Amino acid sequence: MESETVAVKVKVGSEGRPALTVIPKHVAIIMDGNGRWAKKRFLPRVEGHRNGAKSVRSTVEEARRLGVRYLTLFAFSTENWRRPSDEVGGLMQLFVRHLESELDVLLKNGVRLRAMGDIDRLPEGVRDLLKRNEEKTKHLDGMDLILAVSYGGRDEVVQAMKKIGRAIKAGEVDPESITEEMVSSSLYLPDVPDPDLLIRTSDETRISNFLLWQLAYAEIVVTSVLWPDFTTDEFHRCLHVFAGRNRRFGRTQEQIDGK
Repeated sequence: MESETVAVKVKVGSEGRPALTVIPKHVAIIMDGNGRWAKKRFLPRVEGHRNGAKSVRSTVEEARRLGVRYLTLFAFSTENWRRPSDEVGGLMQLFVRHLESELDVLLKNGVRLRAMGDIDRLPEGVRDLLKRNEEKTKHLDGMDLILAVSYGGRDEVVQAMKKIGRAIKAGEVDPESITEEMVSSSLYLPDVPDPDLLIRTSDETRISNFLLWQLAYAEIVVTSVLWPDFTTDEFHRCLHVFAGRNRRFGRTQEQIDGK
């Protein structure tokens, strides 16, 4: 499913940044490098995650200010459950603190919080708080902040196939009638358009089982910056790279230009 970009004129701020003329409707970010950030400073890995939370806040606020409609953050993967139990426990505690402290920021900025993934696998306290904040912000329409938590792209596709399979078994769907649109509508958040832009920090070039179906036509921008060091300036740089890309979706340039 092709996603449309939204042209937005943005005035140069006091920081002297050049103007952005094209803002992606949906930005997805793989927030990588928290552990390496901490290791470089001889700190526990959880300190990297704690400092990474500051980058989350600044990025959310800037994305909202610029007019990004959907921001999806890869917060915790299904594979992350394999990490040492003390790190996973520290991350879960950090989730709770972040969900508690950031609710007022979301409400103030008109940001709706949503989650996608195997949420039932989360500790009860995290799960309940996440659901409460989703409920408290569901009426907001300034931007959707989507947290991919306990999320795996393959698992999402498997769940979609099971959903379609049940419909086939019940006689509600003819297998020959299955379309891309039907698969998309069976994913976790079917109302959310595919990402226009995927940003991955820390110079990693994998998509790491993230939004495997939805990233089909996303532009990918990789930055060497570790996530705790990801600033609004670096966010702007990534958006400028995106704005310079020529997105043809399989068509020729002549077709796009109408020649």
